[in-house]
Amino acid sequence: MSQALPPSDMLETPPGYPFEEINYEDIEVEEVVGRGAFGVVCKAKWKGNDVAIKTIESESERKAFIVEVLLSFAALMACTLHTLPTLLHGAEPLPYYTASHAMSWCFQCAQGVAYLHGMKPKALIHRDLKPPNLLLVAGGTVLKICDFGTACDIQTHMTNNKGSAAWMAPEVFEGSNYSEKCDVFSWGIILWEVITRRKPFDEIGGPAFRIMWAVHNGTRPPLIKNLPKPIESLMTRCWSKDPSQRPSMEEIVKIMTHLMKVKHHLPLLCHLHRHEPEAAFHLLSSCREQKLLIYPCGLSHGTVI
Repeated sequence: MSQALPPSDMLETPPGYPFEEINYEDIEVEEVVGRGAFGVVCKAKWKGNDVAIKTIESESERKAFIVEVLLSFAALMACTLHTLPTLLHGAEPLPYYTASHAMSWCFQCAQGVAYLHGMKPKALIHRDLKPPNLLLVAGGTVLKICDFGTACDIQTHMTNNKGSAAWMAPEVFEGSNYSEKCDVFSWGIILWEVITRRKPFDEIGGPAFRIMWAVHNGTRPPLIKNLPKPIESLMTRCWSKDPSQRPSMEEIVKIMTHLMKVKHHLPLLCHLHRHEPEAAFHLLSSCREQKLLIYPCGLSHGTVI
């Protein structure tokens, strides 16, 4: 087990921030509880409190850890935040949001991941894209991606199973080589989740391997009634078993940009059923049948979280 980083390698605490510098000697390590993409996570005691610590075992892990800290810190310090699953499933009382929120969150997520995939000289794959790693700030209107602990060089030969079962592309848990298209699969599941406000594959239950087996055999979330065809087509393309049949994240951004501009594809409604965001799409379908016009409104006019 590695010791604490020497003082010269430690980041200084900015003045005015409510952080406390911890002495390694104050930590009583008890047991190893897991191993992440880099480093080992241990249960420990610090001043009588149960804490989790991550130990770094190599120079490459140390450098990767610093990158994760800097990227995550930038997102965390933006302002007061919510994790996306807390808003979708965990808050009490459960807040409601509009179709415009749902589409905007997915659009921003696609933009962020497309940026990672387009990085030079070496692109990055997130590899663990899921709602718990998506933060909402600015009253729920701005989405930020976090937890880059599994991000890797796009040219890296990857065979490790990273991520979480409900959002994981089949080629990842099958142990195959995989590419940036694994992030595309995850994004498609997230799109379904924010529109339906349901947990993907929740009906399967049990351990993660049951979800993996179902996805391996072609199971996908059920299609959403009255969802506009362009959105449905994009979503199901992302779920393709064959990664080469999935759109690139750059293409997703272009399609979402178009959809966000087309009024009859995106009902930006301010008042939805509290627990059913997909009701907006159902209402849109009804209005089409009656030849009613729906005017879009900006996020600033929707429910503020």
